[in-house]
Amino acid sequence: MEAKQLYEVLEKDFIKPDYTEEDWLGSFKMNEISEYLSDNFKQRKMGLVCDFVEDIKKVYTAVFPSDDVMQEIIDEGAEDAMLFVHHPAIWDIRKSPDIFQSMNTKLLDQFKEKRISIYALHVPLDDFGEYSTSCTLVKALGAKPENEFAPYFGSFSGVFASTDIKTVQELKKRFEKAVGHEVNLYNYGSEEIKDGMIAAIGGGGNQIDMLQQIIDEGINTFVTGITVRNDYSEKTHQFAEANKLNILGGTHYSTEKFACIALVNYFTSKGLECRFVEDVPMMEDM
Repeated sequence: MEAKQLYEVLEKDFIKPDYTEEDWLGSFKMNEISEYLSDNFKQRKMGLVCDFVEDIKKVYTAVFPSDDVMQEIIDEGAEDAMLFVHHPAIWDIRKSPDIFQSMNTKLLDQFKEKRISIYALHVPLDDFGEYSTSCTLVKALGAKPENEFAPYFGSFSGVFASTDIKTVQELKKRFEKAVGHEVNLYNYGSEEIKDGMIAAIGGGGNQIDMLQQIIDEGINTFVTGITVRNDYSEKTHQFAEANKLNILGGTHYSTEKFACIALVNYFTSKGLECRFVEDVPMMEDM
């Protein structure tokens, strides 16, 4: 498929006029790789990140453009391809406060040489919908998305979902089965999931204003990615504990990967070969 045509389709299907984006070029030091970035990305902070190809034969999806992900694509011998990522930078909570790192320039040089473009949808993929990070997360838990919450840069990053799971321990087990590793439960509330409803935000949603919306809804169990109790999040944990809100954390990567997995079907429906590239969850997130 002609690259320009695919970009136009993605624009039509995912990007709404009212979306805004965080300043990836400033806050997250994307300016370090400015020479590789398309004018489109410099202006809007979303969409086409690196414009390296004219015709796309294959698409890869991933949560972050990590060294491991990019190297795997190169080692596969990919050419005339596109890497679709949820984030245009690499998450590493261990490097706080610089929690996002820019892409590896040596690997970007190889992407350019092999004609592999990079396309990113952060806020658009977080928004409530078929391929959203939060909706695909609750579906992976066997729950049903019911309604949106948590306004976020013109989108709604959270989802209220109905579930047949009765207890938080049972939910924890199902969560662990879905992500393929241990998750962390902060058991601040009742063991019983209230009224068969949970709230979820893929990635990072453990913030007081978001927790308040969950509590106002009468929900006592929240699933998200980044939940580590540290100096930055201490007040949030105290708030959850005071309001008897259970919190389950499954890492930034593992709670957002289901959207990128679901997008494989999206790209194949457009006639493109596509596969999801696995990465390594950062257990320090929990």
